[in-house]
Amino acid sequence: MQREILIVGVNHRSAPVEIREQLTFSDSLYDQTLRQLPTLPAIDEGVIVSTCNRVELVAATMEGDCALETLTGLLAGHASLSQHQLSDHLSVYRGREAVRHLFRIAASLDSMVVGEPQILGQLKDCYARAAALGSAGTVLHRCFHKSFSVAKRVRTETGVATRAVSVSAAAVELACKIFDHLEDKTAMLIGAGTMSELAARHLLAQGIHGIIVTNRTFDRAVDLARDFHGMPVPFEDFPRFLHIADVIIGSTAADTYVLTPAVVHQVLRERKYRPLFLIDMSVPRNFDPSINDIDNVYLYDIDDLGGVAEVNREERSREAQKAETIIEEEVDTFWKWLTSLDAVPTIVALRDKVEGIRKAELEKTLASLRDLSPDARAALEAMTAAIANKILHAPLTHLKQHDRQREAFYLAAARQLFDIEDEEPDDQ
Repeated sequence: MQREILIVGVNHRSAPVEIREQLTFSDSLYDQTLRQLPTLPAIDEGVIVSTCNRVELVAATMEGDCALETLTGLLAGHASLSQHQLSDHLSVYRGREAVRHLFRIAASLDSMVVGEPQILGQLKDCYARAAALGSAGTVLHRCFHKSFSVAKRVRTETGVATRAVSVSAAAVELACKIFDHLEDKTAMLIGAGTMSELAARHLLAQGIHGIIVTNRTFDRAVDLARDFHGMPVPFEDFPRFLHIADVIIGSTAADTYVLTPAVVHQVLRERKYRPLFLIDMSVPRNFDPSINDIDNVYLYDIDDLGGVAEVNREERSREAQKAETIIEEEVDTFWKWLTSLDAVPTIVALRDKVEGIRKAELEKTLASLRDLSPDARAALEAMTAAIANKILHAPLTHLKQHDRQREAFYLAAARQLFDIEDEEPDDQ
């Protein structure tokens, strides 16, 4: 058996928001599942990467096929979907492809808006929770920390980050397309997290007239409103202020709709049917999708923001290609380390095998040559050691090189040719 990294899940490329929100983990279930992962069949270590654009399970395993079945079943059961229903949207990455995928996520090359900075922080948070709960071990520890350093290198050596816009910026850019200008408009932020804070910064940069902030934790709404010279309102009262807002951005962790068609109809009457622009940046969604059927209301969700980024892709493609080259170099480096975990036991066993033969034969020879001087004995010891090292040099060099296509072949061949298969520990 060979160590493998496996990633199974859905993302914005493989599944629409309706499927992604079914797979979203609540806080309590997130931690419960993390604790459960290493106890499941074939799963040695596990991390859940859960953002608004993806829910992916990352696992280290020695039994890839069994682990794939385990993780697929876990996701299907969590979303109350059959494995057949889920399979149409499921993305699976194995081995080097899984490592590459994780590195591309960290470097924001797999984001809806390439280069957006939020994903790295989200990835670090996901790993930190897994490490704290003990579901991430040696392999994923090394893999995730390598992904963080890869992301830093990509941002330092390429222009991907400087040419990109965040999801929040894309939302504001979309608002600018709906309205000719924002200088006389008011925005309401429903939710005061990172996404809302970034949206507020971009709105102010576009000259928005005023900002209203509401949040379930009112102190947080007060803090954010103070930072942007806005007005905080208690969460239970925010519907009374909706008619003031021209732009409403939802970014809460609510698992039910906070805006419904009935509420929006009332707001439009109070606004004398002036246009209302809604952006739902949450998964699960905050705004009922049927709101989009109402005249003079423009509702966009997280998937719609991908279209805003489309216009920037050609400009970023050259820098992204540089980043892909960096990713490939770093995948090679990590893969050599990972495969060395499989090679080391074989190398040690091979050295022990040859050294054991050398010592046994030397002792037989020395036993029959009792009159040899200490210097002669030492010379024989040095000579046989040198012969053994020269014999081992070529096979050990090949085992350490980790040739992508032939590494498994070399390991199996060494074990069979030197008759050390039965000496491998069961857990290697």
